[in-house]
Amino acid sequence: MATDLFDRYRVIDVDSHLTEPPDVWTARFPKARHDDVPHIERIDGRDVWMAGGNRIGCPGYYSMAGHDGVMPVSIPETFDDIAPAMYDPVARLAFLDAEGIDAQVLYPNVGGFGNGYFLRLGDRELMIACVQAYNDFLTDWCSVAPDRLLAITALPFWDVDLAVAELQRCVGNGHRAINFCNQPQDYGMPPLAHSHWDPIWAAAQEAGIPVNFHVGGGNMGTQFDDTAGMGWMTNFAKASSLILLDNIRCVADLVFGGICHRFPTLQFVSVESGVGWLPGVLETFDWQWRNGGVRDEHPEYDLLPSEYFERQIHGCFWFEEAAAHDAIARFPKNILFETDYPHPTCQHPGPRTPAQRPRDYATRVFADVPEPVVRDVLWDNAARLYGLA
Repeated sequence: MATDLFDRYRVIDVDSHLTEPPDVWTARFPKARHDDVPHIERIDGRDVWMAGGNRIGCPGYYSMAGHDGVMPVSIPETFDDIAPAMYDPVARLAFLDAEGIDAQVLYPNVGGFGNGYFLRLGDRELMIACVQAYNDFLTDWCSVAPDRLLAITALPFWDVDLAVAELQRCVGNGHRAINFCNQPQDYGMPPLAHSHWDPIWAAAQEAGIPVNFHVGGGNMGTQFDDTAGMGWMTNFAKASSLILLDNIRCVADLVFGGICHRFPTLQFVSVESGVGWLPGVLETFDWQWRNGGVRDEHPEYDLLPSEYFERQIHGCFWFEEAAAHDAIARFPKNILFETDYPHPTCQHPGPRTPAQRPRDYATRVFADVPEPVVRDVLWDNAARLYGLA
């Protein structure tokens, strides 16, 4: 196998983020509403996202790739300190060319990984208008190279009818998938397995697009509060490790809740939650399914959980090595490659991690993997999902 894997295979990075530019919302709302919608204010020398007088984040926190510093003490303070590839599509394409990556799937930051942050705006009309403004921005951003910059629709999941309408509108504008909240009950909504959400699944299945569940898409609540006094970054590492549990629950809901059974051609993606847990968790699901009377209660379920997974669900990885090998060997058609660029633990070289380049990592991890499987994981599996096949 060649020294550099990315020289031999096409690569789709199925989880990256764009740092929303300062004018995403202000450019799409009248000036009278600028204080109400997300906008940037310079506070004590730092660019801060504000809406309705409330802080809702800092672009520096999720633009850490290559930054020589540790949160929260040191982050890129302003947009002048953030690499253009994080917020400018032309610069992003140049970055992809340099890294040997053909295409990236793009997720948001400001609205939250499941889009729940917009609920804090309170005004329902303003919330949907902000979601639509983000999706319109994303359409424009990706239009520079729509087969390389892959748009994923943010949904107003709190209103099923509006969510279906926005799904259909954005698919018509070239979006490749929807991003859905993995824990809607955190926002007072019915749980994921509830039939309440069936109109959304039906619309996605009809449109032929996958439903993506990004880790941390629910309300992370107090997980990042260091009440034990262990230190901010130590607690951040702990919480970042544990939020993948929400996606384990999400996969369980898809299978045990009958969503996979009711929508047999609909595809799902568990994003940024790793893959090492998949063999063990699915073996557990199968055991409990067989011995817990599931088929007595639901005789219509015709597959085991692992079989539903193989037919319809996918996982993504970006740092695992031995654990990734086990998952790839068990589910070669269900595993996808990601980098998480430009988030704090992404695959990207920097002063603290000079060897952490995606192509070097992938070359090492796939060294003993059969070439047809490498092609599946780096390109073919994702190309089928996102309409690039």
